[in-house]
Amino acid sequence: MTKQPWELALMAESGRLLASVFTMLDRTPLAGRSTLDIDALVERYIVEDLQARPASKGQYGYGFVLNASVNEVVCHGVPSATTILRDGDIVNLDITIEKNGFIADSSKTYLIGAVDPAARRLVETAYQAMWAGIRAVRPGARLGDVGWAIERHAKRHGYSVVHEYCGHGIGRQMHEPPQVLHFGKAGIGPVLEEGMVFTIEPMLNRGRRRVRTEADGWTVVTEDGSLSAQFEHTVAVTASGVAVLTLRPDEQPGGPGRKRAAA
Repeated sequence: MTKQPWELALMAESGRLLASVFTMLDRTPLAGRSTLDIDALVERYIVEDLQARPASKGQYGYGFVLNASVNEVVCHGVPSATTILRDGDIVNLDITIEKNGFIADSSKTYLIGAVDPAARRLVETAYQAMWAGIRAVRPGARLGDVGWAIERHAKRHGYSVVHEYCGHGIGRQMHEPPQVLHFGKAGIGPVLEEGMVFTIEPMLNRGRRRVRTEADGWTVVTEDGSLSAQFEHTVAVTASGVAVLTLRPDEQPGGPGRKRAAA
């Protein structure tokens, strides 16, 4: 489903606001906080400061503003007063926002305090893998090119890619066509067209790719107990390539190692 220019402009505004949520979190000490406290902090910021709606709250019956996935939690970690972020943890905060009828979706894995070098490498590789997928986006490319680029980068560094969860189209609804797999073969799948908007959100495991869902029906963990990391951006296919609608001020438009264009 392609978007018209006016729709893309509104989605870009939602993306800009969502990026500001992460900027706020970047300057917030997270160690010692519960994930429920972080959920409340983010909700206040979205509702009071941004005058927007936290789109995840109430979606599919979910009662919180964000997912907080700590260490071996792959995704959909439910905020809890008893889950306190400790020195050495990694935590993915997955947040959505709706403004003017359009939704943006993004996530970032945070390093809490002094993180083990092996965990840090996993997190860095997950970030780079997301950008490998983003750089494959352009008109005329295929969705399989995105998954192939992500999986190739992950495997080169010795990590597995979760298959059970994928990126998705997004706009007025949280989940729209197409599904965006983070693995697969280049040259297959739907052709990318200008105006398409979707998320790219690979989850990389330090061990095997298998996952299981805990008894709460939400929390997904690695089957072998290994660490997992994820990053996510909402992107739009442009006439010349790709625009990252949720790009944060600290990021380069082309990803790690890319230089900003001169102003």
